[in-house]
Amino acid sequence: MNDDPLVRDLRARIEAADRALIAALNERLELVAALKRHKEERGIEFVDPERERLLVELLHDSNRGPLSPGGLRELYAEILALTKRELDR
Repeated sequence: MNDDPLVRDLRARIEAADRALIAALNERLELVAALKRHKEERGIEFVDPERERLLVELLHDSNRGPLSPGGLRELYAEILALTKRELDR
């Protein structure tokens, strides 16, 4: 274990950010699952490529970095794919 107080502090803050990220992803999955059920009950197609494109565009506009635009697109491509896989289980 590193005795450097700054290293310990930064690692603790990173761990807290990671826990918040997982909590946010789990909340997102729950919300999307509710949306999927609602759409299925009404015969509406679950996947909406135009909405996915708009989502990434909106996030791009609000991203202040340091996450690059390419990194944001890559991240959300994986989040969207992961969401679909998780909801198909």
